[in-house]
Amino acid sequence: MDTDTPSGAAERAAGLVKRMTLEEKCAQLASLWRGVDSDAGDMAPHQSEQSIGHSEDEVIANGLGQLTRPFGSAPVDPEAGAARLAALQEKIKANSRFGIAALVHEECLAGFMAHGATIFPTPLAWGATFDPELIGAVARQIGATMRQVGVHQGLAPVLDVVADSRWGRTEETMGEDPYLIGTIGSAYVTGLQESGIIATLKHFAGYSASHAARNFGPVYLGERQLAETYLTPFEMAVRIGRAGSVMASYAANDGIPSHANQRLLTGILRDEWGFEGTVVADYFGVNFLDSLHHIAERRGDAAALALTAGVDVELPNVDCYGDPLIDAVGTGRLEVDVIDRAAERVLTQKIELGLMDELPEAPTEVDFDPPGARALAAEAARRSIVLLANDGILPLAAPARIALVGPVAADKAVMLGCYAFPNHHGRNDADDLDPDDPYPHVDMGVEIATLAGALAADLPEAVIEHVAAGTVLETTDADIAAAVRAAAAAELAIVAVGDRSGLFGRGTSGEGCDAASHALPGQQGELLDAVLATGTPTVVVVISGRPYALGAAADSGAEHPAAAIVQAFLPGQEGAGAISAVLTGSAEPEGRLPVGVPARPDSPPATYLGPELARRSNVSTVDPTPLFAFGHGLSYTEFEWDAPRLLSGTEVAPDGTVEVAVRVRNAGGRSGAEVVQLYLHDPVSTMVRPVQRLVGFAKLRLGPGEAAETRFAMPVDQAALIGADGEWTVEAGELELRLARSASDVAGTVTVSVTESRHLDPGTRRLETVTEVG
Repeated sequence: MDTDTPSGAAERAAGLVKRMTLEEKCAQLASLWRGVDSDAGDMAPHQSEQSIGHSEDEVIANGLGQLTRPFGSAPVDPEAGAARLAALQEKIKANSRFGIAALVHEECLAGFMAHGATIFPTPLAWGATFDPELIGAVARQIGATMRQVGVHQGLAPVLDVVADSRWGRTEETMGEDPYLIGTIGSAYVTGLQESGIIATLKHFAGYSASHAARNFGPVYLGERQLAETYLTPFEMAVRIGRAGSVMASYAANDGIPSHANQRLLTGILRDEWGFEGTVVADYFGVNFLDSLHHIAERRGDAAALALTAGVDVELPNVDCYGDPLIDAVGTGRLEVDVIDRAAERVLTQKIELGLMDELPEAPTEVDFDPPGARALAAEAARRSIVLLANDGILPLAAPARIALVGPVAADKAVMLGCYAFPNHHGRNDADDLDPDDPYPHVDMGVEIATLAGALAADLPEAVIEHVAAGTVLETTDADIAAAVRAAAAAELAIVAVGDRSGLFGRGTSGEGCDAASHALPGQQGELLDAVLATGTPTVVVVISGRPYALGAAADSGAEHPAAAIVQAFLPGQEGAGAISAVLTGSAEPEGRLPVGVPARPDSPPATYLGPELARRSNVSTVDPTPLFAFGHGLSYTEFEWDAPRLLSGTEVAPDGTVEVAVRVRNAGGRSGAEVVQLYLHDPVSTMVRPVQRLVGFAKLRLGPGEAAETRFAMPVDQAALIGADGEWTVEAGELELRLARSASDVAGTVTVSVTESRHLDPGTRRLETVTEVG
């Protein structure tokens, strides 16, 4: 990055703005969606009606703020693409009186979303690792790949907290707990920005709490729940990770769209948390104030609302921030100083990035999928695999005859999320559909193994009969009958079921692919039941973007339950090898659930964060208890936990720290990983509280007989709540800290008493529990 100090860059930006025309300032707030090989094409619903279709020369006549996804919009040769991007940047600089280049952004939710770039596991798998250090390393690798070809900003991480896992974008989140998300998300931000890429937090805020788990659906969050649950990960990533950008959410919470929410984008984000970066619109989000939310009469009014609220940059195309914005100033609907404010923020960031200096030459050799990145993707995939249940059949002892059945066993695309390039660009044009492929996609661009291929390589002496039994959505009676015959003739059956991720109805998981229930898509549930009924010992492998109810497979009281259940959350291009390694025992299962697994397809939406009356009770006939709770995951070894020890006193000041430790020993004969989880329970408070909340965690990797002690130093601020007066408050009284294997498996507790109450000033709450392992 440029050596300008932040204050020096801001002063330089302010001086530039004073010399700019209105048209030049507005150009810095606008964007252009042009791939370096082609136009963007149709990427999302509403796009054609939102884009106003300016030519490239018209858009960049006075300079340009951002270039949208030049590598992510179509397959691009890395070297040629970098050269064409460099040429386009020179053209943009030449059209700017001040020689200002455009800031280039790309998606990077599961790796650099470019054709041929390494595809990492989805963020839900990041959450399952419970390993911030690993995800920080993943982010540094992704950032380095992007930066070498002239990209400056990445649209990640997603910090939305899952409220209802039927939501299609569950795969893009890191789970249902704000502390887990904030900790891993902050590590991702730090790693990405250490590579010279601005991280963009999204979707700010409350987007995942949409009514009935429908994408774009209305949100009805109270201020307390919004602040305590949905804003906490963002506050952590801003104040701890120092994120450079935030993306406003499509959601309207209690009738106020985020793109027009001045209290959210300016009052909380900037005034309370001290954020100094840029706020960018989600794609077409400014126009949606007019066309979908109907709180603006025209595009100029939408521009005025968004800019006043604090949206500095419109993405992905020049639209409301073009001629309509200039007209809004001319007619007095918007003061020019609001534009100046946004332009100064944009230019400050550009100066810090060196975009007013001589740009680096385009690289002549680029490897989007280097060996080191693939190795890191494989490690992340392995560490994310969750062993949900096991009667001892795993790891496999190489049975002679295996029936591998299910629609995801030999499908490469099932390993990937909707923000992986191949799945993101799946076609939805009926004229182009291949009748033999209900999920058409572009060339993968990278080597991806199937589970069938990985198992065959890892179990060379076994005879493996593969029966696809249809597709994720379409299975016939004949398909199921063939699977049953194979299972009945085998010593072991492996049933691979799950999702095929895509966008806006092109998949069973992903953006715009919401689910009506927690049932497995299509007839996969029937297939699973039929194989189990054969009585052949059965291992279930779920490869999905959300948790699913598994019926009799997960019912220990059923006649033929599954012998083992393994969950993989869309583990990326190296995912098949990771799953096979866990099944065969060459890798230990390390993952823990970042979301609970529902007990039934019709289970109501629920997370472990609810208060007592959100749990099973005698006042309701509906039981929301998950089958497998948040934080659950098994190992191939056994761990013994000592009673936890309180290292600090039994009384603590409201601005103090509680220190607690627990010793864990690997009592088995294999190496393994245990995740020590620290939960906070507040027995009595002035506000209704969740029964417990995660406030710390540590992953221990121990060899046979090895032991380690985990020490947590939890600031009492972690117990703060929004009181009746609307202020963050630590209340006097008793607190219970629970040391646990999962949200439903507590190993021991300690109790402390907070001596008095204390109000916290906004933006001063201590957000991190310090963890040491020794």
